[in-house]
Amino acid sequence: MITIRQDDFITSIADTLQYISYYHPVDFIQAMGAAYATEPSPAAKDAIGQILMNSRLAAQGHRPVCQDTGIVVVFIQIGMQVRWDATLDLQAMVDAGVHRAYTDAHNPLRASMVADPAGARTNTRDNTPAVVHVSLVAGDRVDVWVAAKGGGSENKAMLAMLNPSDDIIDWVVTTVAGLGAGWCPPGILGIGIGGSAEKAMLLAKESLFAPLDMPQLRARGPQNTLERLRIELCDRVNALGIGAQGLGGATTVLDVKILDYPTHAASKPVALIPNCAATRHAHFTLDGSGPAQLSPPRLSDWPAVAWAPDAQARRVNLDTLTRDDIATWRPGETVLLTGTLLTGRDAAHKRITQMLAKGEKLPVDFRDKFIYYVGPVDPVGDEVVGPAGPTTATRMDKFTETMLAQTGLIGMIGKAERGPEAIAAIKKHRAVYLIAVGGAAYLVAQAIKKQRVAAFPELGMEAIYEFVVEDMPVTVAVDVNGVSVHQTGPAEWKMKLVRK
Repeated sequence: MITIRQDDFITSIADTLQYISYYHPVDFIQAMGAAYATEPSPAAKDAIGQILMNSRLAAQGHRPVCQDTGIVVVFIQIGMQVRWDATLDLQAMVDAGVHRAYTDAHNPLRASMVADPAGARTNTRDNTPAVVHVSLVAGDRVDVWVAAKGGGSENKAMLAMLNPSDDIIDWVVTTVAGLGAGWCPPGILGIGIGGSAEKAMLLAKESLFAPLDMPQLRARGPQNTLERLRIELCDRVNALGIGAQGLGGATTVLDVKILDYPTHAASKPVALIPNCAATRHAHFTLDGSGPAQLSPPRLSDWPAVAWAPDAQARRVNLDTLTRDDIATWRPGETVLLTGTLLTGRDAAHKRITQMLAKGEKLPVDFRDKFIYYVGPVDPVGDEVVGPAGPTTATRMDKFTETMLAQTGLIGMIGKAERGPEAIAAIKKHRAVYLIAVGGAAYLVAQAIKKQRVAAFPELGMEAIYEFVVEDMPVTVAVDVNGVSVHQTGPAEWKMKLVRK
């Protein structure tokens, strides 16, 4: 019988969360590198290049690969012969590790967890509590799987209680086609089949910890039902042409992982949870000898991708930009932004619309400005700002008409597609919507040369910042005529892939 000491467990959780904040799993790096090498779509290849460049920079700088440092999800298997030398319960020990990791002075991670989720939604300030799943198993070890799951991909989780005769592949393909790009493809699909509703969801989440092995599986051939499903789903989803960041391309998923469980004869629960381009997870085992030790990847594990902006990209000055200027921009075009832009996301937009409804003066002037949907990580050392990648833009759709009609705003920057309501407002007001690459937050932050809090400091990472940027890379996603690259790009590449 072994004894697990409380501080060894807490230290292991904290160290693992720091580790996965800046190190991608090696299998993910290699799979993304393979996708880069074979991607025929120039826009998608550029996005994958930014993701790979960002991954390497984050590993070298020990800074988060994404500004959304995730909700912590932990699966723990405790051997029946294990004893604990601890005064805290298991949840409290996990949360102590989360607190230590997310408040680390050398690499502070963004606190995204809010309490009272149906009411005040007050930030807990240290990203606690974690979501913890525990099982007792035979043996004298403690196995722990730790993930930091981004909100954009988690929000796309789906559950269906299918009829026994319904086709799983058809449901998954149809569902993925409707997810949009808010989950930041290319990534991984986790699928759970069977059990009950909640069991299927747990299976889907747990499947995402498995190594990426689609090329090896194809090479040896499937040997059971789930392996055949994995290959067919991977092929069918990639044939949708969604591509990196939803821009259209050949790689939407790097792998499909599936776990199943016996179920009721009248039921076929199927759960789908995507993992994004900021895939973060690790496994460790405690045997009583001390805290877990994780070996860092080697820089040679990254493919030799040296991303740089396209020399033909349009360079613009945000401080002199006019509506006439943006009217010449076209969907899919690369633009490099220099000058001043403002930030704001959910909480700031809600506050702004409330002030406008009351006839109150806004604390910032949005006339002829762009707003960037971002909640950055706090800076350390000589950083101007921490990782500062885009958040999912569709959450701001309901505010778009008000912002464009009443503030003088001419453009927005986020990630993924806009919905019909927002596109209609963009077209009506002759504005534009641009996207930065989700999963390239540390790279994007290199373009930010100055920052200050401009309004609502009490909102923390959701405050309005003023950024001064230099050659910040973005893509025109919706032009002044309401044409969306997230509609035209995948449609074009789906046809190309069919012909191929």
